[in-house]
Amino acid sequence: MPATRALSFVGKRAISTSICVRGGHGVAKVDDYALPAYFDRRENPLPDVQFVTELSAVQKSLKEKEKGSWATLSNEEKIALYRISFKQSFAEMNEGTKEWKSVIAGMFFFIGMLDMRINPVEGFSAKWDYENKEWKK
Repeated sequence: MPATRALSFVGKRAISTSICVRGGHGVAKVDDYALPAYFDRRENPLPDVQFVTELSAVQKSLKEKEKGSWATLSNEEKIALYRISFKQSFAEMNEGTKEWKSVIAGMFFFIGMLDMRINPVEGFSAKWDYENKEWKK
């Protein structure tokens, strides 16, 4: 009799646990897109909000020093204040990306497919004239 009770308890516990596990999904954070957001863009040099929204104690003390004379601030403090407001400088935003390498690699891959005559029945390769080396008209 005690074994039967133990098994029924374990069975009930297993059923209730599996229900909890199945029903226990995570809660997604809902963003309110009506509020202003931070974006680093050259077209919009002054975003609506600061990059750092929640300030640490050191950053709060820097913000208090900012209200006074800027002549008393060191260069490191000025840079730290800038980084509170902005993620990147204009020089960092204007730096070239390495994306051109992947574009060139994709072009070479496509040209290599045409050169090796990898020709599916349909697609871009079907529209290429291999004898005349030009697109079919």
